[in-house]
Amino acid sequence: MAEIKDLNKKSETIFDLARQFPNKTYRELEKYRDADRQEEADQIPLTESQKSPNSNLLQDELDRVKKENNDLFLRIAELTEVEESHRKMNSKMQMRITELEQDNLEVYADNKKISRQISDKVERARKAGL
Repeated sequence: MAEIKDLNKKSETIFDLARQFPNKTYRELEKYRDADRQEEADQIPLTESQKSPNSNLLQDELDRVKKENNDLFLRIAELTEVEESHRKMNSKMQMRITELEQDNLEVYADNKKISRQISDKVERARKAGL
C-alpha cells in the first residue's frame, strides 16, 4: 500500500494506479484514494463556527430534502397508478368507439337499403298511376 500511497501523491489517477497494480481491484484502489482524501481533509483546521452550528443546519436541511424526496416518490407512485387507470379506461373507450362506428356503418347501410326500397315502391306506384 505504501507504493500506491507514493504514486497517489504524485496526482496519479485511479486508472494509472490500476494499470500499474493490475492485481488490485478498483474498489481497493478507490478505498485507498478515499481514505487518503479523508486524511487530507482532516488536516484542514475548522473554525468554531464551522464545527457545530452548520452540522445542525445541514442535518435539518438533509432531513427536509429526504422528506421532500420521499413525498415526491409517493406522488410519482400515485400518478403512475392514475395513469395506468386512465390507460385502461382509454382502451375500453377506444374499443367502444370502434363498436359504435361499426354499428353506425351498419345502420347507414340499412338506411340506404330501406331508402332504395322506398324509392322503388314510390316509382312503381307512380308508374301504376297512383
